[in-house]
Amino acid sequence: MAVKKTKLSGNAEVDHYMSQLVHPHKTEIALLRSIIIDANSKLEERIKWNAPSFFYQKDMAAFNLRAKGYVQIIFIFYDGNMLHEPSILQGEWKDRREARFYNLDDIEGKKPALEQFINKWIELIEGETN
Repeated sequence: MAVKKTKLSGNAEVDHYMSQLVHPHKTEIALLRSIIIDANSKLEERIKWNAPSFFYQKDMAAFNLRAKGYVQIIFIFYDGNMLHEPSILQGEWKDRREARFYNLDDIEGKKPALEQFINKWIELIEGETN
């Protein structure tokens, strides 16, 4: 009898992905993942766009694992509602911003701003859906 494979989802899917990941910034990616997911219990994660990504009611962010020399996270905004956090966000696109993290010290230095940003972002999304 054939064994039915169980499809992983959520944290288990990302845990499995991370266990298989070969990347020069794997330690930094893992730290950022934990900071983001621990910042707000409403946030969920999955693999989308072939990378760990985050969502709450809609897609919110994903790692861009092709970036060279740093870890890049693309943050997605909807309906022109943009948060400005100059200590971590860069770029001038109409629907997204990026954050770059160069090493563990850079991540630790930006951690409080990142956690605060995540919580403001959840509030923004909740405001859009009410």
